[in-house]
Amino acid sequence: MLAGRTKFMVVLSALSLASLAWADGATKMPSGSVSAVTTVKATVTGIDVPGRVVTLKGPKGNSYTFHVSDDVKNLAQVKVGDIVVAKYYESIAVRVTKPGAPAASEVDAAAAAAPGQLPGGAVMSQDTIKAKVTAIGKKKESVTLVGPEGNSVTIKVKDPKKLDGVKVGDDVAITYTQALAVAVEPAPAPAKK
Repeated sequence: MLAGRTKFMVVLSALSLASLAWADGATKMPSGSVSAVTTVKATVTGIDVPGRVVTLKGPKGNSYTFHVSDDVKNLAQVKVGDIVVAKYYESIAVRVTKPGAPAASEVDAAAAAAPGQLPGGAVMSQDTIKAKVTAIGKKKESVTLVGPEGNSVTIKVKDPKKLDGVKVGDDVAITYTQALAVAVEPAPAPAKK
């Protein structure tokens, strides 16, 4: 899984590096991150607990029918009208380090709702790779990185000051994180008339 994401992460870092806010000071190496969260809510419009099938109506009125995995516990707690809330988080962090910093790593985690609660859960994956600075433009207008599989990418730098303190041979640790959390909320109470 890590090797398949390496090229993507180096290219993603290329897109991110040019706009990251770098740390100040001669003793600190440049670093920064960007992240985003997307939230989508859908209403349960149909449920077949024995068949493990749920139909949801999305925010634009589209209906989707899903087979629900046996990994999802407490499905019997879900009722028509309940709200399914999905939050997707994605971030990339880039940190320049001196050569010899730790190499690639991968972390995966998952969690589920407790028995008797409405279904919910989360999964998270975080991959870190290391690329090497192999060239810096004469006017610090660009930097070239080579990833662990030998792929190379040259990044245009918007602010040359962001490369202050960066030298050919420095390492760049690129951490890509993504997480998905899904929860079921009870149907809203009907409005009183």
